[in-house]
Amino acid sequence: MKLAFRKYGAGKPILILHGLFGQSDNWNTLAKNFSENNFEVFAIDLRNHGLSPHSDEWNYEVMANDILEFINDNNLMQPIIIGHSMGGKVAMTFALNFDGIIDKLIVVDIAPINYPAHHHEVLYALNEVDFNKLHTRKDVEDILAKSISDFGTRQFLLKNIYWENSIENKMNWRFNLNVISKNYHEILNEVTNKCSLVNTLFIRGEKSKYILDSHINSINERFPNAKLVSIPNAGHWVHAEQPKLFYEEVIKFLFN
Repeated sequence: MKLAFRKYGAGKPILILHGLFGQSDNWNTLAKNFSENNFEVFAIDLRNHGLSPHSDEWNYEVMANDILEFINDNNLMQPIIIGHSMGGKVAMTFALNFDGIIDKLIVVDIAPINYPAHHHEVLYALNEVDFNKLHTRKDVEDILAKSISDFGTRQFLLKNIYWENSIENKMNWRFNLNVISKNYHEILNEVTNKCSLVNTLFIRGEKSKYILDSHINSINERFPNAKLVSIPNAGHWVHAEQPKLFYEEVIKFLFN
């Protein structure tokens, strides 16, 4: 699948993979910051997200294959991959399936384990939105607010609205809600139990529960050359909540 992307700078390639319901422009500022250190940064829209094509097939194996195709199409040598949440699992799957292709791996606030379902309220709220009846972002936000109390989460989701048909005043989601809802269990799955010796950095938010100390064995089994750092005063969206500290940890790792 030919993935949509945004490119910044020139130099050694970095691929950035967003999380569930995310898109490449969530990473604009950090991508530009990384590019100022002689990196060519590709912020990628994963399949069924952003401007990339939609597909009924959606799991970590096919998304990792998409990244391999992207690397080959762009003739990238020894790229670095940064992946957050779902994108982190895509990045881990890629490193474990395709040995020797990437130089370094950075996984942001996700472990290679199976997670319990925890997006029920979000999925319910999104599926309650009927774009045949709703014609403004405010209308959509009012529907989301009935199930999603967190303002930041609502704004994050609303960034995915676009005008499918401006003449008919018709909006839609950029992500493929139908397939994501149907195959949601796929992104909860643990990452393949292989081993990669790639130099790896795991970054977790101090307030997040996505990477617990009890997950460290699972990380080390798959990535024995991994180290883990915690960012203070940050939750799951550690790169957005503490961008300066996040940037500093990534740069320190890349130039080590």
